[in-house]
Amino acid sequence: MYTFDSRIRYSETDSQGKLTMASLINYFQDCSTFQSEDLGLGVEKLKEMHLVWVLSSWQIVVERYPALGEKVAVGTLPYGLKGFLGYRNFCMMDWEGAYLARANSLWSLLDTRTNKPSAIPQNMMEGYRLEEKLEMEYAPRRIALPPDGVPREPVVVKRHHLDTNHHVNNQQFIDIAMDYLPEGFAIRQVRAEYKKQAFLGDVLTPRVFEAPDCVCVTLENREGDLCMAAEFGGGA
Repeated sequence: MYTFDSRIRYSETDSQGKLTMASLINYFQDCSTFQSEDLGLGVEKLKEMHLVWVLSSWQIVVERYPALGEKVAVGTLPYGLKGFLGYRNFCMMDWEGAYLARANSLWSLLDTRTNKPSAIPQNMMEGYRLEEKLEMEYAPRRIALPPDGVPREPVVVKRHHLDTNHHVNNQQFIDIAMDYLPEGFAIRQVRAEYKKQAFLGDVLTPRVFEAPDCVCVTLENREGDLCMAAEFGGGA
């Protein structure tokens, strides 16, 4: 497993001094980026190859949110490469090695010239050493939405929502969706399914679905296409 050590910063915490879900996702995203950079398969190399990894789905399960100043280790491992798909686990551990959070993710490799799936090239197949996937309760990738979603005020995509691929970053999609959770909702699991990319100036319409044990939020573009669906499990 590829890992790096860190310490929870004030800028990563909420009003209770605990790590936020958005910051946890950023840690996971940074971890896989660090691994790719160290393997010579990072952002600039992908640009040269006219390729980009696009996230298709997340499942993130939180055991405990670490507090301000707490030392943590963040890890990732790829456990499957098939066709144009990459399967990757993530985790955050406390300084004693206990799991704070675990995650599963599915990625698609796209050709930036055609925006279509591309077979994983040999240098990636050789560079990413596959490992045994983490022990966790794996949820289905598809999200079944409750009935009667309520539309909310549209959101315009701004520059701060974008990443180096010039589209809305996966964490930013979830951050937008979290604005519609009830006050005091403590997130214990996030599942997210990504359907369509969004770009600067796009208008996203949130739709909120509430169920007894979860809240789902979808984000649709002007054409009514689903860009992302997220399911938040937890409670007050």
